[in-house]
Amino acid sequence: MIFLPPCSSDLNPIEQFFAKTKHRLREAATRTQDALLEAIGHILESFTPSESANYLANSGYASI
Repeated sequence: MIFLPPCSSDLNPIEQFFAKTKHRLREAATRTQDALLEAIGHILESFTPSESANYLANSGYASI
């Protein structure tokens, strides 16, 4: 039996991902829609599979 972590925004991997994404969007300081979409694309490309796995591991989810 695998126990899931308690329900908490601090333990939710998507919250960690969104926090980092929002931080990088603020740093980009884009003011047009085209620039915003381009910045989002660069931000999403910067997330590596191992970083995503670390978010899950930090949240207490078991890796397979």
